[in-house]
Amino acid sequence: MSVIQKIALIITIIGAINWGLIGIFDFNLVAFLFGNGSILSRVVYIFVFVTGLFNIALLFLRNRHHIMEEV
Repeated sequence: MSVIQKIALIITIIGAINWGLIGIFDFNLVAFLFGNGSILSRVVYIFVFVTGLFNIALLFLRNRHHIMEEV
């Protein structure tokens, strides 16, 4: 796993934990730490979004790589 993949995974996990806190306790950790609707909060949300898309791409690229090996 490359460094970029590890960073993307960590950011995605942070996003998942935040969503879990929102769902269970109605507590938004990102808004609490950086302010509701602040620029920093938006940056965190954008990073989580981008890394989620990156992880989706990795999922499909890995499956494609394995399919190509089987052929």
